[in-house]
Amino acid sequence: MNAGDIAPDFTLPREDGSLLTLSEEVAKGPVVLFFYPKAMTTGCTAESCHFRDLKAEFAAMGATRIGISADTVEKQKQFADKHSFDYPLVSDRDRKVAAAFGVKRPGPLFNKRATFVIGADRRVLASISSELNMDKHADEALAVLRQQPA
Repeated sequence: MNAGDIAPDFTLPREDGSLLTLSEEVAKGPVVLFFYPKAMTTGCTAESCHFRDLKAEFAAMGATRIGISADTVEKQKQFADKHSFDYPLVSDRDRKVAAAFGVKRPGPLFNKRATFVIGADRRVLASISSELNMDKHADEALAVLRQQPA
């Protein structure tokens, strides 16, 4: 999935069990969808906390942050509660959404760490990837949002 592509729509369960649909979220404004390999791990915690800590900056851009992994709803809830995340974490157990976005690794390997900035028309504004720089995802997503016309 690259800039200019249309992001596939999906509906997945949030950490609280309610359903989240991408097309409904982008109707409210831009979405920053970040795929992380596994909840409660060191790197994913650092990345997710950085997204949390930039709440005001994302809010100023009218952007919704959504974390996504193959973890169970229960694990997502545990992760969200432990770190006081103020944004939804969705469970892509069968990794179909990860596959549609091109971040699914083969077999039992965890998904790639990748972030997509998605505009109101579901068009991908940017694709960000780094397995090792945990701050890069939120920082670059904000930079992309700041470059968009008002």
